[in-house]
Amino acid sequence: MHDSGRGASILMFLKDRLLNMLCMLTVIGLACCLYLLEQYRYPGIIESETIYYFILLAVFVYGVWLLLDYLRMRYYYKQLREALKRSEEIGAVTLIQSAASGEQRLMARLLQDQHRAYLNELNQHKRQQEIHNHFVMQWVHHMKTPVSVVDLQAQEAIRQPPDNEQEWLALFHSVREENERLARGLEMMLYTARLDKFELDLHIRRTPLHELIRSTINAHKRLCIQYSIFPRVEGESWVETDEKWMTFVLNQLISNAIKYSKQKPGTKTLHFRLEELADGSVQLKVTDAGIGIASHDIPRIFDPFFTGENGRTTGESTGMGLYLAKQVCSRLGHTLQVESELGVGTTFTLHFQTRGIHIMDS
Repeated sequence: MHDSGRGASILMFLKDRLLNMLCMLTVIGLACCLYLLEQYRYPGIIESETIYYFILLAVFVYGVWLLLDYLRMRYYYKQLREALKRSEEIGAVTLIQSAASGEQRLMARLLQDQHRAYLNELNQHKRQQEIHNHFVMQWVHHMKTPVSVVDLQAQEAIRQPPDNEQEWLALFHSVREENERLARGLEMMLYTARLDKFELDLHIRRTPLHELIRSTINAHKRLCIQYSIFPRVEGESWVETDEKWMTFVLNQLISNAIKYSKQKPGTKTLHFRLEELADGSVQLKVTDAGIGIASHDIPRIFDPFFTGENGRTTGESTGMGLYLAKQVCSRLGHTLQVESELGVGTTFTLHFQTRGIHIMDS
C-alpha cells in the first residue's frame, strides 16, 4: 500500500515535470547539434567522446535535480493524496501543510481561506436553521392557545347556549379576538419564511409614509378603541421603501404598543411623528404610553426569541416580532432604534436614508 502510494507520487511528479523534461532534452539536442556542426566545419577539433561526456553529464545533473526536487515535494504529494481520500470530510483541506513552492503555498492559502469562508457560511446557515426550527416550535405552541380557547368556547356554547343577545355578542367578540391572534401568528410565520428569499419579494418605490401609517392604524382600529388607545399622526413624508415589508414593520410596532399599553388604566396615546432632516433623510418616531422596557432588556430586544420581563409577564410574546422588524429594516437600508423609560413609554425611531442600499448608482 505504501509502495503504491509512493509510485503514485512519483508518477504525479513526473507528469508535472513532463514539459520541463522535454525542454531539457531539446536543449541537450540543440547543444549536440552545435557540437556536430563545429566538428563538421573543423574536423578533429572536437572529439566524439566529448559529446557523449556532455550528454551523460547533462542527464546526470538533471536527474540529480529531479531527485532533489521530488524529495522536496514528496510530503506535499502525500498530503494531497490523503486530502483527496478524505475529500468528503469538511476539514480535509487542512491536511495540506507541506507546500514547497510559492505557487503551492498560495494555493494552500487559497484553499484554507475558502475553507474558512465555507465554514462561516455553513455556521450561519445552521444558525438560521436553528432559529427557524425554534420559532416554528414556539409558534405552534402559541397557536395552540387560541385554538384551544375557541374550541372550549364552542363546546360551552353547545352545552349551554347564551341566553341573550349580550352573551352572544360577548362570545362572538371573544372568538374574533382569538381569530385575530391566529391571523397575526400566521402573518408572522409567512413573513419569516419570506425573509430567507427577501430579494425575490421586493418592490421598492416612492411611498407616502403618512398614508401607509394611517392605513396600518385602521387595521388595528378595533383594538385601539377597545383599550382606549388614541393614535395620532404628525407630519407627511415620502420615502423609498417596500410598502408591504414596511407595513409588516409598522404592524409589529403598533401591535407591541397595544399589547403593552392595554394593561395601563385610562386613555393612552400612540404618537407617530414624521420629520425631514437637514440631509434629506426622513425620521419616524413611534411613541406609545405603555409600561415601557426595563433598561437591562433594551440591548437585547432585537435578538431572536428574547421576550424580556414584559414578554414573560404578558405571556403573549414570541420574541420574534422586533427581531424580524430589525432584519427587514436592515435589508431595506433603514435603521431601527429604541428608547424607553419603564412605566412611562417606549419610542421606536426609524431612519430612512436618502439613498438606501437598494438604490443602484446610475
